[in-house]
Amino acid sequence: MDRAGWQQLANDRIVDAKALLDAHRWAGAYYLAGYAVECALKSCVLAYVERSGIIFEDPKFLAGCRTHDLKDLMKLANLEAHFGPARGANPKLDDFWETVSAWTEESRYEQRGQADAELLYEAITNNSDGVLQWIRLHW
Repeated sequence: MDRAGWQQLANDRIVDAKALLDAHRWAGAYYLAGYAVECALKSCVLAYVERSGIIFEDPKFLAGCRTHDLKDLMKLANLEAHFGPARGANPKLDDFWETVSAWTEESRYEQRGQADAELLYEAITNNSDGVLQWIRLHW
């Protein structure tokens, strides 16, 4: 999948998460909201690959890209140098990242409640400080 495909998938999944929140389907909303961030970060990884040509320098790089870990994807996208200072300058973004980075692929097997789902969705989509807003600047 190309960058635009990952971006579209991220946008679609966050819309799906909102629909599930509105339908009081908390566990599904939680999982899809986090999955939206995974997709967004995978677009950032591809942007980094395009800019750097790292796949020609590090033959093991692609194997690491199969991860679902949001912190690992942030590293693979080479965004840590930008994200760390952004989080330091914005305590709300930092708090939101703590919430978002706790999401795992395994959450699809968990029964998350309303509070967890709404908190994650807000951390991702907040208009001024949300994690997805920041990622979109780099994808």
